[in-house]
Amino acid sequence: MSTETIVDTIAAQPASSAAASNTITAAEEARRSFATRALRAGYDPAEHANASSVPIYATAAYQLRDEEHATQIASFELADNIYTRISNPTTNVLEQRLAALHGVEGAVATASGLAAVTYSLLNAALGGGRILTTYRLYGGTVATFSDVLPDYGIGVDIVPNPDDPESWNAAILPDTKALLVESVSNPLSIVADIEALAAVAHKHGIILIVDNTLATPYLINPFEYGADVVVYSTTKAINGHGNAIGGVVLESGAFDYANGNYPQFERKEWFFKSRERVERSVLEIAPTTPFTSRLRGILVTLLGAAPSPFDSYLTLIGLETLKARLAQETASTERVVGFLEEQREAGRITAIYHPAAHDYPYHELADKYLTRGYDTVIAFDVDTEERKRRVLDALRLFSLQANLGDSKSLAIDPFVVTHPELTLDELRIAGITPSTIRLSIGLEETDDLIADLRQALDSAYAA
Repeated sequence: MSTETIVDTIAAQPASSAAASNTITAAEEARRSFATRALRAGYDPAEHANASSVPIYATAAYQLRDEEHATQIASFELADNIYTRISNPTTNVLEQRLAALHGVEGAVATASGLAAVTYSLLNAALGGGRILTTYRLYGGTVATFSDVLPDYGIGVDIVPNPDDPESWNAAILPDTKALLVESVSNPLSIVADIEALAAVAHKHGIILIVDNTLATPYLINPFEYGADVVVYSTTKAINGHGNAIGGVVLESGAFDYANGNYPQFERKEWFFKSRERVERSVLEIAPTTPFTSRLRGILVTLLGAAPSPFDSYLTLIGLETLKARLAQETASTERVVGFLEEQREAGRITAIYHPAAHDYPYHELADKYLTRGYDTVIAFDVDTEERKRRVLDALRLFSLQANLGDSKSLAIDPFVVTHPELTLDELRIAGITPSTIRLSIGLEETDDLIADLRQALDSAYAA
């Protein structure tokens, strides 16, 4: 079989040999609503013993029909399962479902959100490239800039003024391979101008990678604004129940990786060999999904951060209710911000970081990109570091957890817990102060959340 006739790639998911009477086309899938796709995309019960719920395929390897079947898989003529570190039917459904929610083809699940970010950067900047980014990122991501990537020959540059697209443009060097940004930053909810940054990246023939964890595909689909690669920690709102670690990498399928800036995608490799033992490039075997195909075939397969089938199953169950959860949580978040505004007027709070706050400086961008509601993370400052500690210790309903996007409402100290990898100067540049508190709003009754915040502030100021 020639490469021109290959339909399935390693980024695509295996199809059952049993014909399904209710199989729909990709075009039909795309016309369905977000909520319907979140519940049903990528899964046909007829291909899984008619199981209504996606089964957990708890197996390390898969029975091969014969030597020809093995040869087809090994030479990428057939995208079928051979070993769960490479692919698994439960995880395949998760990947297909998230791809459908974004309107793209390529998706690869990873064992964590940080693996998704790190593998994406390694995939883009292999061999000594550079990443251009900001300190408006999760602390673990920032730590990879100093503690991991330099040891692999990858440099990181920090843009002087992340609010100005021209500042990004001027900071791009000849070996810059990607721009990296969070669509909505953790913890200060700063909305990035994705469309403008995509234009800057594409002007230089490089990719824009967007971490869309806080926004989720329900609030923002970065591909609609020109993003080339989107990454998530599915641990957060996509799962929504705090019971599984995971990540995913998706690609637009529109970027030209043969433009000379990414020789690793054009390089012929033994891993991608044909049945005649001819080395091929990832662009030859997966021309429409080269980024995720190479990430799966080289990084996930050979470095090993693959998700377990059980974690994929838990993430799928959470994903089914993403729209319903966010509809309530975004409404509750705006009411909590309103309460915090009252507390600021009373002198108990010095700053609020959220699009619903009246003095939020990114209202125009928030209204452009967050058309279904603002994100569910709120950060605010009190007057002193000691007061912050008293407020956090006095909370009774909010759980102190280093997570966000959970169905339960959470609170944490980002200065101490979620961003400790940043130096004091980096924290200052990122806008995180010693007196910052981060809230993640869940599904509890909003009045109960406000009552808990009120009593915690009362307690802290009485002390």
